[in-house]
Amino acid sequence: MIYADNAATTKMSRTAIDAMLPYLENGFGNPSSLHTIGQRAAEALSQARATIAHCLGCRPDELYFTSGGSEADNQALLSAARAGRARGHTHIISTAFEHHAVLHTLKKLEAEGFQLTLLDVHEDGLITPEQVAQALRPDTCLVTIMYANNEIGTIQPIPEIGALCKEHKVPFHTDAVQAVGHLPIHVKEQNIDMLSLSAHKFHGPKGVGVLYARKGLPLYPLIEGGAQERGKRAGTENLPGIVSMAAALEESCAQMEAEAQRLSALQTQLIDGLSAIPHAALNGHRTRRLPGNVSFCFEGIEGESLLLLLDDRGICASSGSACTSGSLDPSHVLLAIGRPHEVAHGSLRLSLSRHNTQEEVDAMLRDIPPVIQQLRDMSPVWRDLQKGVRSYVIQ
Repeated sequence: MIYADNAATTKMSRTAIDAMLPYLENGFGNPSSLHTIGQRAAEALSQARATIAHCLGCRPDELYFTSGGSEADNQALLSAARAGRARGHTHIISTAFEHHAVLHTLKKLEAEGFQLTLLDVHEDGLITPEQVAQALRPDTCLVTIMYANNEIGTIQPIPEIGALCKEHKVPFHTDAVQAVGHLPIHVKEQNIDMLSLSAHKFHGPKGVGVLYARKGLPLYPLIEGGAQERGKRAGTENLPGIVSMAAALEESCAQMEAEAQRLSALQTQLIDGLSAIPHAALNGHRTRRLPGNVSFCFEGIEGESLLLLLDDRGICASSGSACTSGSLDPSHVLLAIGRPHEVAHGSLRLSLSRHNTQEEVDAMLRDIPPVIQQLRDMSPVWRDLQKGVRSYVIQ
């Protein structure tokens, strides 16, 4: 079986598993307890926080442990909105292709009276600092732009946007769930005020993540009930998950440069090979994208059928975000970069990790083209395209 859906989730590393096990067995204490076992747990929690802070270039007391990226996104946006409203600032800037954890929260805020500016995404999957500059207003209370897109992998000019926001004294949040552990990030140098991450995207466990919030920013709890996380996130900390997350992130950062080079080479082979299929189009910028992310649209097919046939051949892939895999609607990300509905339905995302090999890439390039041809042979839409009844969208 070839697993090429690492943007959805990654396999836990042996390092992450080994780090977790002691806290499932003997180190089971509650970090809030005053006895010896509890204080040992508190020490482990503190060390994990320090490790993650070192990887992100921030202070340990600027990190808040969450259940994952979605919770971190929600807390960041709702906190910035609440603080902004207190000053009479109710305008928020974001993009049209954010993760739904951001977009749905923004819709909630819009219903509460906030004004949204969702920047248009260029065909190459990028936005520019100039777009942000043009959208800034005196009443802007937040700019939130994802670091790297979860479907097409494009990497945004985060340091430049962060510098712009700093100049205008507007808080800047980035959903970096896909980027952390894969791209070098230093929140201070990149002028990032808030950042969301999730452990299971870099070979850590599911159900645990982090919100970084720069010291001095007002942060409001989503969950009440206890004084954990300095009063900003109630509930006993998931110590096994947090310790495992720290180990996974440290390991990923240590391997980052070498893995990026290896995955970029495999990525190039996949892009070159799939580009040879007639009426196929790469989604997003060819090079300014996450190492290992390959997203294509193939005209004349349905993505769901493609995934099922690939699964029969032992290839695990996706057509976009795992959070919307049950939806029959085309990807909002692909629509945002200008793909028409009929083309957006025929999408395929392959996302590689440290576990994927050259042999697996060769196998995918061998098996994917005939599956696409098989689906086209059965498609009345494809027959109409070939007969000239319809015009090709992808030339």
